[in-house]
Amino acid sequence: MLERPSGGDAAILVSVNFGDSDYEESLHELRQLSISAGLSVRGTVQTKRSTPDAKLFIGSGKADELSQLMQASEANIAVFNHDLSPSQQRNLERLLDARVVDRTGLILDIFSQRAQSHEGKLQVELAQLEHLSTRLVRGWTHLERQKGGIGVRGGPGETQLELDRRMLRDKVKQLRERLAKLKAQRGMQRKARKRFNLMTVSLVGYTNAGKSTLFNRLTKADLYVADQLFATLDTTTHKIFIADCGSVVLSDTVGFIKHLPHALVEAFSATLEEAVQADLLLHIVDTASSNRDEQITQVNNVLQEIGADKVPQILVHNQIDRVGLEPMVSRDEYGRITTIHVSAKTGAGMDLLRLAMAEHQQYLHKLSTEQNAYA
Repeated sequence: MLERPSGGDAAILVSVNFGDSDYEESLHELRQLSISAGLSVRGTVQTKRSTPDAKLFIGSGKADELSQLMQASEANIAVFNHDLSPSQQRNLERLLDARVVDRTGLILDIFSQRAQSHEGKLQVELAQLEHLSTRLVRGWTHLERQKGGIGVRGGPGETQLELDRRMLRDKVKQLRERLAKLKAQRGMQRKARKRFNLMTVSLVGYTNAGKSTLFNRLTKADLYVADQLFATLDTTTHKIFIADCGSVVLSDTVGFIKHLPHALVEAFSATLEEAVQADLLLHIVDTASSNRDEQITQVNNVLQEIGADKVPQILVHNQIDRVGLEPMVSRDEYGRITTIHVSAKTGAGMDLLRLAMAEHQQYLHKLSTEQNAYA
């Protein structure tokens, strides 16, 4: 997690425009991420460049401007809207005499704050260690104080950095082994559901699109809901009953975001496998977002990365109450529902969602019957 100075958690945001079309949206997202991490944003430093500066990413002039703004605003953390190399981060921290966090580090910090389940905490810890494996700059002495299996101390002549790296490798190995056991348990649970012919549906989507609100609406559960990025992380699964369909297992997965750190995608592979193994994906979209098309693309990119791009998907345009639309469905040339407009907040369109799941269950049953006939 971020080092929180006792004087407060004040941050200056730093963003470089490299000519990206979604620059403003990305900067707005960085502000939301910073607030979600519990930081007080005191200001923003922006600049345009064709390429990053090799030493300081933003160049010496902008780095001096950043230093002056941090001193004037009494900010103690600089948050970059980009990924920094280990040397760039070290150089900036020496110049600023303050903590420097890049975009990946910020997202990892939010995940570490929000993970509640044992598995979620293990996944976040693994992602953090793998991200920090190339950044052995400070703060690794705490690994020496941890018990439970590291145990091996450096021999004569072994440098502290070598010791740190070996301890880190051992810790990562332990975490991978523990997560592998949990993944196997999840696999057994999925096999049990398959034996009972239960259709599985996973909610996927960009963070803060309203997945948890929709999940609560359909299951009458009480998941934590807030207008912030990554409000919930741990996958939650409930069984619901739908008329003309029967019992359905519904899972709410972690939200996605642009440039979701690869370390997180890898660490959360066991959790995200709920989406990979699902019979149907409900891709939740924030209809009110001006950047919804880009967000849809980002989610589909992550689904492809984890191998879930072949799972049947229905686009669920949520929050229609904010844009004055009515519930409706769109179908393809085969008559299958492809898009639904709903409001999880008001409940409008929930009957259409249940209809879509029931129709997909009937399609799966028909497909299974045909396959058995040919067998």
